[in-house]
Amino acid sequence: MRHALRRLGFFLVTLWGCLTLNFVLPRLMPGSPIIDMMAKYHGRVSPKALAAIEVAFGVDTHTNLVVQYFQYLGNTFTGNFGMSLTQTEPVSQVISGAIWWTIGLIGVTTVLGFILGTLIGIIGAWRRGGFLDGLLPPVFVIATSIPFFWVGMLLILFVSRFFPTFPTSGAYSYSATPSLSWPFIVDVLQHALLPALAILVTTIGGWILTMRNTMVTVLAEDYVRMARAKGLPGWRIMFDYAARNAMLPNLSGFAMSLGFVLSGAIAVEYLFSYQGVGYYLLLAVVNQDYALMQALFLLITVAVLVAILAADILTAILDPRTRTAG
Repeated sequence: MRHALRRLGFFLVTLWGCLTLNFVLPRLMPGSPIIDMMAKYHGRVSPKALAAIEVAFGVDTHTNLVVQYFQYLGNTFTGNFGMSLTQTEPVSQVISGAIWWTIGLIGVTTVLGFILGTLIGIIGAWRRGGFLDGLLPPVFVIATSIPFFWVGMLLILFVSRFFPTFPTSGAYSYSATPSLSWPFIVDVLQHALLPALAILVTTIGGWILTMRNTMVTVLAEDYVRMARAKGLPGWRIMFDYAARNAMLPNLSGFAMSLGFVLSGAIAVEYLFSYQGVGYYLLLAVVNQDYALMQALFLLITVAVLVAILAADILTAILDPRTRTAG
């Protein structure tokens, strides 16, 4: 309990620091999105209208920064993130529309990559030097060093050349109506296949390498030798004795990787025009959309901090040796 309370205190202090940075950093950026907006209307905006636009889009340049900071904290805790400059709608609506696409694509891919990578690492280490251990880990580790967007561009080039009717952009067809019908679900899965494959190919190698190396070390422990001496079945030794203890680093890494799901694979989402959180985050930064930028940064930060807190507590539960005294 004391360990969890210390971690929770660290979480709250870090969250406050991130909230402050989230307020300060966008205001240090050069230029002003309001000036760009005025240029579109050739400057024909009255001072009152300009002041109203600044307040609505979160770029009020007339109010004292200290007052703005406390207004920002109050709005954050009440869920009032203002209007999006690029989408011209409330930020909360933009996020609620994008977050499920990112969770569906990046989240499912992350879970699938963790499961497949961990299993391949377990089997590869158990049959060390075999065909599976000699082929798959090196291939996927090399693939891990390749950028997301480069794999994505290769997939688009290949599909457009050999399968021109297969979708290469968007989350679903423009002519489709979102619903829970089977045709729409199939359409969504077809659009998600290429970006999911690009992410999976470039991330699974890390899980394989971590699990394999840890598993090899655990297999040399005395309790594994004792289990073999008792004549226990190989599958039980592999999973109940070796994998169960070797999986701890992967579980901690998996908990943290789930926190980064909401940031999305920005390059992949933008490359495939997949309108998730990462796609809108890039648009917000490019267009200096303060309100949307701050809300997305905050969302990602909270998700990462919660994941780190969960990883710390999970590690303490699974391995009591990690708990500090006092």
